[in-house]
Amino acid sequence: MIIREWRGRAARSNPDAYPDHFRSKVTTELRALPGFLGAHLCRRDLDGTIEFLVLTKWQSMDAIRAFAGEDAGKAIVEAEGVSALVDFDSRVQHYETIDEI
Repeated sequence: MIIREWRGRAARSNPDAYPDHFRSKVTTELRALPGFLGAHLCRRDLDGTIEFLVLTKWQSMDAIRAFAGEDAGKAIVEAEGVSALVDFDSRVQHYETIDEI
């Protein structure tokens, strides 16, 4: 299993826009993709902003490339997600799961 990690930051004055987008659009689209296994949306206060951490779980890098394209490290952020954030990582990280309890 592969974990895909991405982070975005929102203004404290707009704390719900990205989670609303994630729940209404992103999760619906991801659930329809072959090889998608699940996701976590996390948040923390960070230097005057709210940071969101998105961890998605995938069967393989091939499944991720089918979603993200040949450059699997490029972040996929829809326009609605961009407008909900003050900034975000343009690249993602991938981790191979070696143990799960």
